[in-house]
Amino acid sequence: MKYISTRGQSPALTFSEILLGGLAPDGGLYLPEQYPQFSDADLNAMRGMNYRDLAFAILSRLVDNSDIPHVDLKAIIDKTYRAEVYQYARAGQNAADITPTLKLEDNLYLLSLSNGPTLAFKDMAMQLLGNLFEYVLSKTGQTTNILGATSGDTGSAAEYAMRGKQGVRVFMLSPYQKMSRFQTAQMFSLQDDNIFNIAVKGVFDDAQDMVKAVSNDHAFKAEYKIGAVNSINWGRIAAQIVYYFKGYLAVTSSNSQKVSFTVPSGNFGNICAGHIARMMGLPIDQLVVATNENDVLDEFFNTGVYAPRSSANTYHTSSPSMDISKASNFERFIYDLVGQDGSKVRELWSAVDAGGKFDLNAQGYFAKVAGFGFVSGHSNHAHRMQTIRATKASYGVTIDTHTADGLKVALEQRKADVPMLVLETALPAKFEEAIVEALGEVPERPASLAGLEDLPQTSSVMDVSVDAIKAFIRANT
Repeated sequence: MKYISTRGQSPALTFSEILLGGLAPDGGLYLPEQYPQFSDADLNAMRGMNYRDLAFAILSRLVDNSDIPHVDLKAIIDKTYRAEVYQYARAGQNAADITPTLKLEDNLYLLSLSNGPTLAFKDMAMQLLGNLFEYVLSKTGQTTNILGATSGDTGSAAEYAMRGKQGVRVFMLSPYQKMSRFQTAQMFSLQDDNIFNIAVKGVFDDAQDMVKAVSNDHAFKAEYKIGAVNSINWGRIAAQIVYYFKGYLAVTSSNSQKVSFTVPSGNFGNICAGHIARMMGLPIDQLVVATNENDVLDEFFNTGVYAPRSSANTYHTSSPSMDISKASNFERFIYDLVGQDGSKVRELWSAVDAGGKFDLNAQGYFAKVAGFGFVSGHSNHAHRMQTIRATKASYGVTIDTHTADGLKVALEQRKADVPMLVLETALPAKFEEAIVEALGEVPERPASLAGLEDLPQTSSVMDVSVDAIKAFIRANT
């Protein structure tokens, strides 16, 4: 299995060769040369598997034995997906399931992805990525400087996964004063020597643009061994594919059944994994994109026009992890939509990278979107407050603001005879202020995280400047 760039101008490489990097040299994103296919017999065999065995069955198709020996891959997976790591399951759920489902009513479920150490779905992939990084670096004797951007959850998940890892430093950019108090404390309270938090005076898109600019400076990237943990990293997407299979198998009894998934979406990484699972043969009916007020993706799936907004026109909302107007992983889907034509992707993203937009109606590509199962909807603050209240009143379940965006859109798009799984993206404790506003009560949090916001915090504040982040990396490497 080799990996190629969506822009078609980079050499094909192995999984371990692209693992640490992120962007391809031509500025594109890596995807497998061909998607492995899972047959009816494969799905039947998977029905009896626990999460670790399921992850190995899928990931071993994406990683050659000659690249990472499968005995080692299995050991890494087994080390990652343990009940004691994903310990924050809701009452009545089994932590050993790793991603348990929670039935709300007939054909409506939450897929619980937020039971890891930082209470967000990012832990599902990031914990595996941390162990893979350590394995590959130890094999080669290399070091890496991880440069990432976060709108709230990626940063803490990456830092908790990489803290104390040999040969790894983490430089994490976040938008200054635009995360929740809990999210900020999770990151800034870490005092590990290999963790560096940088608060950027801008929005997430500014931070993400800085990361991409550094990654596209090939000389600097090589000299300072810049790696990536944002969802531009293929390893993140690969790990997330697994829980789509797990969710499907949990709510069906026959492979003739289809299910739909609703995914709160900002950077398009989480739902991109669902798209790839569908391309691999998972029987998915619809993939429902749920956005907040930053509804660039919803606009595309309703009009065929992809028009990222400027930083000044990106809203700061009560579902801050989705306050994104440039969806990095969207390029992976568009690559498939345009027939895996790298030259076409280069043409489209030349407009986006120049601050423009593209319209897929004229070329006839937009008409093909329905064939990939995508639909969408959006939510706003009033919607999510009402959804949180209604979910608590109807089901006795408290959900966070991002999951509320997903559930609101899921209820609009669901079909009566097709199971709908809403991906729970975080536990409500991460967004305490919003939950208090919605319900008038403080959400429950794990005892181990009591007083988190009162811990000493350390960060560096920085203007939006590529030169400044390069200088910071030089000074701390």
